[in-house]
Amino acid sequence: MTRFTIHDLADIIRARATSGGEASYTRRLLDKGTAHCARKLGEEAIETVIAALQDDPRALVAESADLIYHLLVLLQARGITLAEVEAALSARTGMSGLEEKQARGRQ
Repeated sequence: MTRFTIHDLADIIRARATSGGEASYTRRLLDKGTAHCARKLGEEAIETVIAALQDDPRALVAESADLIYHLLVLLQARGITLAEVEAALSARTGMSGLEEKQARGRQ
């Protein structure tokens, strides 16, 4: 059995973005527009924080999965690929997180 990755999920979302809306939750989200997708991501972020504070590992895992899914849907809605996000993360690995954050403040 192969391991499911975030790339697999991104591929599924990309494929469902072109499917009919009646059969796909992803398509329905995208049809409602970027603002709706962004609000949904915000809701999932709050739910993830709540799960973390409740000391319930299963809930945190489930909410984290929802959060990642909705982030990828929002990226799809904006035409941004996972590879672009990975490139931004990769560019940050050459310095410490504190240095990187300080450098962003200067831009």
